[in-house]
Amino acid sequence: MPALHVAMAAPEISPFAKSGGLADMVGSLATALERLGPKISLIMPCYRSVLQGSFQLEDTGVRFTVPISERREAGVVLRAKIGNATTVYFIRADRYFDREGLYGTSESDYPDNAERFVFFSRAILEVLKLDPPDILHAHDWQTALSIAFLKAEPGLHPQLSSLKTVLTVHNAAYQGVFWHQDWHLLNLESRFFTPAYLEFYGKINFLKGGLVFADRITTVSPTHAEEIKTTEQGFGLGGVFRERADSLVGILNGVDYDVWNPETDPFISKTYGPNGFLGKKACKADLQRTFCLPESPDVPLVGMVSRLAGQKGFDLLQKALDDMLRRSLQFVLLGSGEKRYQDFFGSVAMAYPEKVGVRIAFDDSLAHRIVAGSDILLVPSHYEPCGLAQIYALKYGTVPLVRATGGLRDTIHQFDPKTGVGNGFLFGPYQASNLLEAADQALALFDRKQEWKTLMRNAMAADFSWDRSAPAYLGLYQKLAGG
Repeated sequence: MPALHVAMAAPEISPFAKSGGLADMVGSLATALERLGPKISLIMPCYRSVLQGSFQLEDTGVRFTVPISERREAGVVLRAKIGNATTVYFIRADRYFDREGLYGTSESDYPDNAERFVFFSRAILEVLKLDPPDILHAHDWQTALSIAFLKAEPGLHPQLSSLKTVLTVHNAAYQGVFWHQDWHLLNLESRFFTPAYLEFYGKINFLKGGLVFADRITTVSPTHAEEIKTTEQGFGLGGVFRERADSLVGILNGVDYDVWNPETDPFISKTYGPNGFLGKKACKADLQRTFCLPESPDVPLVGMVSRLAGQKGFDLLQKALDDMLRRSLQFVLLGSGEKRYQDFFGSVAMAYPEKVGVRIAFDDSLAHRIVAGSDILLVPSHYEPCGLAQIYALKYGTVPLVRATGGLRDTIHQFDPKTGVGNGFLFGPYQASNLLEAADQALALFDRKQEWKTLMRNAMAADFSWDRSAPAYLGLYQKLAGG
């Protein structure tokens, strides 16, 4: 019996193009799945970063055209290999993808993103016809229309008639919503621009198109799979998620411990493991020097590595920070994003030069050093589909202090000093007083060194590798392919 063939389509995949965690997830999942036996193919746009990178690209010789409104647009299929046998197909269409950014500039999204990802979604189906898989696994709104086109126009794709489909929603807040005047780009019958299909408050919703037609829907943590069925956290699609509840499952993301491991990390000043924390002390001192803070081993150092956005809890932190800084602690922040938060934290760093260090940037090596050198990693997110920072922190013995939402709730468990069980601290309702109460619990325990070491060892013992998560995806594929 031939191996199960899974094709994954995504708008970004590491190491070829990356703007966030989606790229890492798809690349790591593909590698983990390959180890389990299925044949894996990947499909993504051929961005400028792919063309300018040192990748061994091969022209397949395949040329195709797809309908966009009343015209046809051409594309070329390139390919490369990763892992042992995974083929990555790149859709080359320079008018759409040969640009500086993946989705836009630092100022705004590209105005033709609707057309770009209609083209990409149709191109995905052309690639699938070269070697029809058993499963199409699409990721996020940029690929969701591939499922809609497949199911709404079966006569155009007879080679793919038995194909089963999975759509993963990485963040339900990002849906690919475009004005109704773009409907002509899709070339779908007008009956599909209705509330039962792609219409969304008078606009077109690409993610909804995939949700309505997919055989199975996944999101990136069990708790988030429940949250998105609510009005509060469904971002307008709660009703659709409720309708598809029987087909919806939450599978927690894994992390790549080859990259995030304090015993081998090349970015940190001294490596360490669960049997000795001298290296962690050196990492803390290095971090304090980097941010020009007093080198105080006995003062708890609270770190954050995050995009500066409301979703990440920065409005809550704004309210709590003055109170928090009255405690004996130091605070360091790495991130970039909304200007109002950049300005706020810049002013806080100037007001508290002995206690606060801020770096407005995206800096991967500094992110590793903050995760290694902090005593506590703060993740106060308003919502968090999965979250990776808290999982990285666990491996480094850096205690997560998180809000109980989404994947944070699935990965962090409140430490109980009486039993010695738990790996971090959580707070519930989204209020500054609750954040401060959890911070006080963590700071009090930090002074009780033996209990703190127990907590650190608990954290480092957690296993969230892809070897745990990938079998859940494989089981889903096998069940679908089996009928």
